[in-house]
Formats: sequence, C-alpha cells, structure tokens
Amino acid sequence: MKARLTSILVTTLLLALAGCNKAQPPATVESDVTKAQNAAAESEAKADQKATDAVNSANANVAAESQKADASATNAAYDVAIAKADGDHKIAVAKCEGLAGDAQKACMDQADSARDMAKAKAEAAKAGHTF
Repeated sequence: MKARLTSILVTTLLLALAGCNKAQPPATVESDVTKAQNAAAESEAKADQKATDAVNSANANVAAESQKADASATNAAYDVAIAKADGDHKIAVAKCEGLAGDAQKACMDQADSARDMAKAKAEAAKAGHTF
C-alpha cells in the first residue's frame, strides 16, 4: 500500500513538473507581451504625471516664497528710507537751532520739506517696488 501511494505521489509530481516548462502558443505569448507593455506604459505615464505634479507644486511654492521675499525686501527698504529721512530731519533741525529768527524758520522749513520729499520718494518707491 505504501509503495502504491508513493508511486502515485511521484507520478503526480512528475506530471505537475512537466506541465510547468511547457512553451506557450505564440498568440498567448504575444498577448502576454502586449499586456505587459501596456501595463508598463500605464505605470510610466502615472509616474511621469506624478513627477510633473511635484515639479509644478515646487515651482508654485518657489514663486510664492519669492513674492514674499520681494515684499519683505521692499518693506525693509521702505523702513530704511523712512528712518533715514527722519534721522536726516533731526540732524537738520539740530543745525537749525543754532540760527535765529527768520533764518531759523527758513532752515526748519527746508528741513521739513526735505523730510517730506524723502518720505514721498519712499512711498513712491514702495508702490513701484524700486529703491
């Protein structure tokens, strides 16, 4: 009984192994190749789209950060221009205090006018983003 069972198992195993190495008909091979090519092309297209989306997203982030940096630089330049105008005004006023009467008033008016012009220039530059 053991010999017969062993013989059946060995025969079944040999038949199973013989079927594994059987060549497929050309039509089946061609169909399998076509399916594999289509799957590869689809996978490549998805990967390409994903890469394109990632690049577009990165470019959008760079553009947004660049605009923020430009705005920060513009605001900083404006603040410097205003601080310079105020500082120059204080210096001019201090010099004017050494004068008397009409000369002092004319000097103060000129200092105020220079400050107002510098501030107007800073405002215009900020609006046009040029300093």
